[in-house]
Amino acid sequence: MNVRRTWMAAGAIAVAAGLTLTGCAGGGGGGGGGEEGGPVELTMWHNSTTGPGKEFWDEAAAAFKAENPDVTVKVTSVQNEDLDGKLQTAVNSGDMPDIFLQRGGGKLADIVAAGQVKDISGAIDADVKEALGEGAFNAFTLEGKVYAMPTAVLPGGIFYSKDLFEQAGITETPTTIEELGEAVDKLKAADIQPIALGAKAAWPAAHWYYFFALRACDQDTIANLTTDADFTDPCWLEAAENLEEFAGTDPFHEGFLTTDPQEGASSSAGLIANHQAAMELMGAWDVGVIASLTPDQQPLPDLGWFPFPAVDGGAGDPSAMMGGVDGYSCSADSPAACEEFLNFIAGKEWQEKYAEAYQTIPASSEALGAVTDPSLQPLMEAYGEAAYVTLWLDTALGQNVGNALNTGVVEMLAGQGDAQKLVDGVATAAERG
Repeated sequence: MNVRRTWMAAGAIAVAAGLTLTGCAGGGGGGGGGEEGGPVELTMWHNSTTGPGKEFWDEAAAAFKAENPDVTVKVTSVQNEDLDGKLQTAVNSGDMPDIFLQRGGGKLADIVAAGQVKDISGAIDADVKEALGEGAFNAFTLEGKVYAMPTAVLPGGIFYSKDLFEQAGITETPTTIEELGEAVDKLKAADIQPIALGAKAAWPAAHWYYFFALRACDQDTIANLTTDADFTDPCWLEAAENLEEFAGTDPFHEGFLTTDPQEGASSSAGLIANHQAAMELMGAWDVGVIASLTPDQQPLPDLGWFPFPAVDGGAGDPSAMMGGVDGYSCSADSPAACEEFLNFIAGKEWQEKYAEAYQTIPASSEALGAVTDPSLQPLMEAYGEAAYVTLWLDTALGQNVGNALNTGVVEMLAGQGDAQKLVDGVATAAERG
């Protein structure tokens, strides 16, 4: 199966002088040791604090040291919701980790503009470049330069419990927003919470707006966000109104505004893992998160997936997908061993291990055989057939504007604003830059 796609709205980003993060290129780097053959220590930040994901990075660091005795990779786990803020502080202070999780888009452009990330274009091994493919690198390419090594492709959609659907008498997965509403009604009638939502972290709630926008706006409007964050097109308001109408049917679980997305059994992923709710809109990483929260910490046997439904009247292609590409960057002052480590983890063996540890889709085409979870098969098929795939809107927009969008969505869902206020708020944030 060919799942290589071109990730839209990342490679075309223009790195403008007015971007939000500041800092000089002469940061601390964290990389001790010399480039003349002496000991080298690489500091690394990732976002897996427990389970197989955390174990993967510890194992990879140890294996790399076994092959490179003079290089030590000091691995630090940072809770996912804390990572962006911690990284922004590091960029502003110039005290960067050598290796750090990267998601591209406007957030990457900010770090490039601050001079705190390394162009690794000339340091990528030829076999790694071929296996990963141009599409995965596009997410991390600015003005022809590559700033991160892809590790996973993470398109989004709706994960669901087949058992709970069956209990509610739902025989087919929804293909339109009307059918999704009918499924919500059937689940409520069966006393099942329809949709889990971890709105405490804001971004999971904003996913709903992103996908309504993907259905309401045409491809060019979505793509232009990276160079011109213009929200005057009526489709942005249409998307907000569509979400407002859908949310008015009370599809989300009780207490969703104060629910974490991924931490513990009471999180939105935990509700799916323990059959306390039927659906969750999330990226492909959700399979691994859900598996870590089941009673036996094994993949959920009845987990399924379907694309975000079509919405009548919108200009967006109903097959278009939104998501992200996870990768890892080297800070501007990192030792050359940083690029060597990135090539190491991008090889077939470690991409297969990554796919198994995270229960997700690896960036390398050579490692796709390691994807065994049945819920990922329809996702991979939809990914391969999508008209186009674009980055999460907050990633594409960058830290400041993206956060304003996410916060605005939560406020609307909490009854503290309406569709017009949401669009006006993000437009104001975009004007400020």
